[in-house]
Formats: sequence, structure tokens, C-alpha cells
Amino acid sequence: MNCLKRFGEWIVSRDPDRQTAEFQIRITIMNAFTALGRAEIEAIT
Repeated sequence: MNCLKRFGEWIVSRDPDRQTAEFQIRITIMNAFTALGRAEIEAIT
């Protein structure tokens, strides 16, 4: 939740559907950054 707040403290939209979309966009961005920082492990044979 702390990482989610770094993208902005407030929800800009007032419509509940737009608020949901806003959160989904933020979570997608966080997941993309997490994927970039994750190490890929390969087995050496």
C-alpha cells in the first residue's frame, strides 16, 4: 500500500468506475516496475 501511495495520495476521479480504473492503472505500473527488478534464474547444466 505504501508503494501505491507514492503514485499519488489522492484519487482524482469522483466516479466510482473511474476510481477503479485509476487504481488498476496504478497497480499495473507497479507490477511492471516489479517485473523489471526481478532477477531471472536459469539452471546451468
